[in-house]
Order: sequence, then structure tokens, then C-alpha cells
Amino acid sequence: MPSNTLGANHPGPQGLLSPAGYDDDASSIHSRSDQDTDSDDDQLQMRARNSRELRAADRIVLMEEEELDRLVTTTRQQQERQRRGSGLSVPNPLRMFGRHGGSSSQQSSPSASVEDLVSEKRRARRSRRRQKRQRLREDARHGEDGELMYEMEEGGVKDGSSTGDGTDRENSLEEAERRRRLDLVAPARRARVGGRGWPRWLLIRALVAVGLSMLALVAWKLSRGPGRRLGTPPGLVSNGTALFGPTTIILSLDGFRADFLHRGLTPRLSAFVREGVSPQYMEPSFPSLTFPNHYTLATGLYPEAHGIVGNSFWDPVTGDEFHYTDPARSLDAKWWGGEPFWVSAERQGVRTAVHMWPGSEARIHDMFASFVDRYNGKEPLDKKVARILGLLDLPGKESAAAAAAAGGGRPQLIAAYVPNVDTDGHKYGPNSTETRATIQRVDAMLDDLFAGLERRNLTDIVNVMVVSDHGMATTDASRLVQLEDLVDTSAVEHTDGWPLYGLRPKDDEHTQALHRQLRHAARSNPSFDVYLRDVDMPARYHFANNPRIAPLWIVPKTGWAIVTRDEFDVHEAKGKALVYHPRGLHGYDNQHPLMRAIFIARGPAFPHPANSRLEPFQNINVYNILCDSLHIQPRPNNGTLRLPLKPVGVHDAAAQPELPDPPPPALSASQDAPGRASAPTSVAAPPQPTSGATPDQPPASSHDGPGRASSSFSSSSSSSSIPVAAAPPGPASQAASAGADAAAPGDASSIGDRLKGWWGWLADKLGHAWDSITGSAQ
Repeated sequence: MPSNTLGANHPGPQGLLSPAGYDDDASSIHSRSDQDTDSDDDQLQMRARNSRELRAADRIVLMEEEELDRLVTTTRQQQERQRRGSGLSVPNPLRMFGRHGGSSSQQSSPSASVEDLVSEKRRARRSRRRQKRQRLREDARHGEDGELMYEMEEGGVKDGSSTGDGTDRENSLEEAERRRRLDLVAPARRARVGGRGWPRWLLIRALVAVGLSMLALVAWKLSRGPGRRLGTPPGLVSNGTALFGPTTIILSLDGFRADFLHRGLTPRLSAFVREGVSPQYMEPSFPSLTFPNHYTLATGLYPEAHGIVGNSFWDPVTGDEFHYTDPARSLDAKWWGGEPFWVSAERQGVRTAVHMWPGSEARIHDMFASFVDRYNGKEPLDKKVARILGLLDLPGKESAAAAAAAGGGRPQLIAAYVPNVDTDGHKYGPNSTETRATIQRVDAMLDDLFAGLERRNLTDIVNVMVVSDHGMATTDASRLVQLEDLVDTSAVEHTDGWPLYGLRPKDDEHTQALHRQLRHAARSNPSFDVYLRDVDMPARYHFANNPRIAPLWIVPKTGWAIVTRDEFDVHEAKGKALVYHPRGLHGYDNQHPLMRAIFIARGPAFPHPANSRLEPFQNINVYNILCDSLHIQPRPNNGTLRLPLKPVGVHDAAAQPELPDPPPPALSASQDAPGRASAPTSVAAPPQPTSGATPDQPPASSHDGPGRASSSFSSSSSSSSIPVAAAPPGPASQAASAGADAAAPGDASSIGDRLKGWWGWLADKLGHAWDSITGSAQ
């Protein structure tokens, strides 16, 4: 066959065996190809290659493909681990965020999907080669390649030819070579997989251990939770028979001075201190009187902010007068500013019960507590305990039907007022035998209450807070100041307060003149201070920003009192040795040690170490603490403390401060001098409404012991009486001192005074017996 005919279709040096002549995959490195990658033998070459070179090139391609397979497999596995998060074979709740669809082989094994893809491409490449061989044979039959024609005419294909069985043998060799390389690569791959497997194994077991630990911790927490039972709704705790939401009892012991805890008279309260958290004392608000401080405890506001600035005062805006013992005047909602805790709780769906708390019988913000008990000064202490425990025994959220039948169910806030210590402190003096006996009875009442809580398995479920509103100081006729000796009372229209006095001049122009008179009198009598409300009232009193506060004030020193001549003639009393009633007073500087109150708390809202000691704080903070214990939101107020409280240590019984007492009177405050008549005083009984719930027209709400109404001076001054509260006295003893208030040092050695003291004690006892017989005791 002529050579020109052979080269017609393949000009130049490009023969039949040139890559460009028989292999479409090697036509150009720039051309489109079905191969995965471009290798060196795919370069544009113009010479022919034999079968050995082709096999070498194929082996290189195979190695590159295997390396590519390895990289793809590794990348897929890393991506899969990132998607799955761990190698755990447990169901993955996050699978919903992963990719959906795809074949089952891809989901089960990323490496299998890569092998299938490579095998498919290899089969396609072999198919193309078979088609090439067929095309070359067709070309040889038509005389387009001399060498190929020779092979065909001889009846066989030369060894090493790119056609026929040589190619099959090459394929078989390729397959053998591929298997050999796979056998060599397999151990390394298994080693890599095994190397990656031990961290996975360790991670699986670590996660299982962590999960079991978490389950054990949750079980332990549930077992330690007070009264927690399986199936108990969130926020509720079971005592074994009923479900309780956050529940708090707050008891106010009126007139309970802070140092009463350290006289050996209160074993239950002393144990309560050791069990709970408390400061050495709590500071009342100024003035240290019952109604202002109880409403401060209830609202978290200073008296100047909530408007109850005294037990008695005059409002120049409305021209009305407030007096705590007159329900017709004191229970009008216009007097009561702020939002007390029972209103805050009821507005947030927490039921409340208030037992005789001052202000609770007024319809404040057009709301009452769910249960309201009217004031009853004669109620026995055991009745108070029964009332509180009875409220806790009402059905709660465990029985909706029973709760509805009981008027709504159990309250979560119970506030109770105990006036006994204040009443006897006023009548007999804070250091008297009778007052000490009353302190012991109140402590026994608290012991009965705590025992009742323990019987109901509520010790660790119910929060208990015990507070007081102020302290008490001893007074007598030797520590009285006659108001008429200090100022011209004819220029005064109204007087507010007692034992401190607020003066309202008839003409505002007289204020400065009255102030000058008082300042001049104070130079020779250091027993009182004089303040102008808008000029020099101490800022720490927070007692200026309210028109109900009189413009001019006389504030006696602790233990002293200001009296008008109609109430008690000081000069006559000194000449006749008359005894002044009351024998105990408060209302003085709120920072004086004798005015200090108490705060003690225990319960789940106070998870502090036993006997924890707090820094002393003012009673404006009690409202926030109470609201936090019930998980309700407090209204804006002047307090700053919030739960959890921050103790600063534990109480040290040996480090209790020694409280000063005012100079003792010339005579024992619980003893009248023999043969001497007491100063004329009138005894006013406190209001005595019946106890009930949610009254339509609540009567007087509390009783602050002795007090005086605001008086108006006119051309004919009316006599103003001093009500003296009474309570059944009882015998008691005290290690620190015996009897009533101690006599003055100068008279202690006097035998005559001692005889007078015994005679006075006997007369006092006979008077009590006579009061009991005639029924005149209050």
C-alpha cells in the first residue's frame, strides 16, 4: 500500500500509534476529557508510546486516583462527623437539622459512595477503549495503517500491540496491579481507621458517663428538695398531704426591743436566731411609732412617702385629721399611699391573709386581702396561733374543688400583728416584771407556732419572718417638759404627734417667732431638739417632703416627753411626787439603741448557714425581702436589699452590745409612792370590733398603746386625755434585774425609798386585782 495513502489521514510524524491518533483522552491537556484528572502522559506528545509506557502511565493514573479517593474519603468522614457531632450510635435528635435525601449507601458509608463513583468511571473508560479498538480494526480493514494491515493479514496481533488480546492482557495486568496496590494500601488504611477509632471509643464512653452522672445529680437534687415528690407540678412543694406554693408568714411583735433577745427570756426566739439569718438589730423609720413603721414594713416607703407620718396628724390640704384609734377617720383610703404587700400579692394572683396588721382594714387601691381579721386587743395569744395554723390547713392547689368551697383556698402570705409587748411596755415600762412576763408569753406563743409547723412537715417549706416596729424607753415624771413653758401656745393652731410635737402656727408668719422661742428655751434645757421642717430637719430622718408634716418640731431626747398642762402638770407632779403614765415611750430618734427593732428569718427563701449574721439595715427593706420570698414583683420603693441576702458572718453571743438606758427615775416606774395620788389620767379602751374576713366597713385596725390625739388650741383649750392601754399582768423574773425599773443611785440606799417601793408594788397588785373584779381592766 503506498505510503502516501497511509499518511493521507495522518500527516507528518503522527503515526497510528501516536496518542493523538488513537486516544481521544490524550488529544490535548486543554481539551475536554472524560477522565477525572490530567496526568503527565496526557501532555501533548507527538511520538508513539509502547505498551509498557502506557501501563506505567495507567499505574500513575491509578495511584493518583487512589490518592484522590483517600482524600475524598477523609474529607467526607470529617464532614459527616461534624454533622453528626459525635460517633455515638444512638439516635441523633439534631438529625433534623442535617441534609435529607440521598442514597442509603451515602448515609451508611461515605467511603462506599466514593468507591462506587470510581468504579463507574473506570468502567466507562474501559468501554471507550473497547470502542477505540473496534474503530482501529475497521480502519485496518480499509488499509489506513500498514502495520496494522500486516498484523491482520498474518492472522494475529503483534505482542505489545494496542489492539486485541494485548489490550486485554494489559487490562488484566492493570487489575492485578491495582489489587496489589490495594493490598499494600489496605493495612495502612486500617491502621488509620483504627487510630481514629480509639478516640471515638473513648468519646462514646465519656459521654455515657457524663449522661449517667447528670441523671444521678438530678435524682439527688430531687431527693434533697423539701417535700418534693414525683408528679408535683412546677413551683409547688408537697408536705406529704398537700401542695404548697411559695408561702411566707410574717409576724410583727409591736414594741419588741432588740436587746430583749439577750435577757434569757426568749428560748424559742434565741433558737430561731441560731437556725436562721438575722442582723443584730433592725433600724426603724422616723418617727419610731407603730402606724408609720408598720406601714413602712408593708410598703418599703419612708413615712414621708406613704403619708402615714404619725399616729395622729393633720392634713392641711383636706383640712382633715387622722387618729389611729378612730376608725371613722383612720380607715379612709385617702390616707394610705403606696402599695402594701397584701395588695401587691393579690394583684399578682397570690392569696393573702392579714391578722390585725395596722392599715389592713382600709380599702387601699380598692382592694382587701383575701382574709382580713379586725383588730382585737384582748385576743389571747393561743388564738393567734390557732388562726395562723388554721389558714395553713385550708385546701390548696392540690384540690381545686375543695379550695373553691373554702372561699378560694389557702393563702400564701400570712401577716399577723402581736401588740402585747408594746401594750405592757407602755403600761408598766420596758424593764418591769410584767413586761418580762409578757415577753415570755409571746416567746411561748412562737414556740407553739413552730411546733405546729413541724407537725405539718412545713418547717422547710414555709418561710417565717419575725420583725418588730420599734423599741421602748423608760420615762417618768422627772423627764417631762411642759409645752407651755417653751412656747406661746396661743399662737399654735394644731399640734401633731406624741411624745414629739409638731406645731402648726395659726399664721405662717409666726413660725419663725415660735422657732426662736424654742431655740432660746433649748439653750437652757438640753432635753429636746428643735427643727424647722424645711430648714434644718436631719436628712437621715427622711421627714420633710410631705405637707402632712408640721413645719416646726420639738423632738425630745430618748426617755423624755413633751406634755401640755391639761394633760399633766409637771410642776404639781414634782411637788406631790405624782407618777406619770405611761411608763414606757417610743417615737424618738430612730437610730437610738433603745429604739432598735428585730428581724429574724428562716425558710427555703433564706438558704443561708445557720446563725448567719447580717449587717444592720432599715425596715424599708422588709417589703422587698417579703415579695422576693413569694416570687412576686415589688412596686418601686425606698428599699435596696433583695434576696438572696448576704451574711457577713455568724452571731457571737459574747459580742452583744450593751444598750444604754435613760437615767433611771427617782421612783420605780411600776411603783407609786405611798400616800401619793397618781396624776389624773383617763383610760381609753382600744376599739374592739369582732374578728372577721373581708369586712365591708373595717373598723379601727390597731392600737399603739398610749397616745394622744392631735389637739387644736383656741381661746378655751379642751382637755386632751392620754389613753393608757392595759393587759393582764403576770409574774416573771429576770436574771439581770428584779422588780420594775431600778431606782436612782442616790435613792437606792435609802431605806425609806425601799419601803415606798414595796408599798407601791403591793398597791399596784391590789389595783390589778380590783380591776379584774370590777372588769375595768383594758
